[in-house]
Amino acid sequence: MTSQPPLTLKGWASVEPVYEELPGWKRNTNGISRFEELPVNAQKYVRRLEELAGVPVDIISTGPERDHTIVLRNPFDLKG
Repeated sequence: MTSQPPLTLKGWASVEPVYEELPGWKRNTNGISRFEELPVNAQKYVRRLEELAGVPVDIISTGPERDHTIVLRNPFDLKG
């Protein structure tokens, strides 16, 4: 296991993907603008992505419109 991606094509040839399956959800999430309104499994999915990436998720898009967005943290807030 490595924390850095390979730098060459030869290096990529030896990479083996690791898959993880998570429970899905059937409820439509289009237009949801609050994290708490997402289906529980969708919330767990986002939290698992944060764990795997090692960074927080700031924004979740739930549809094509500007207000179809969940802002968990302002990515432009330099105060943290």
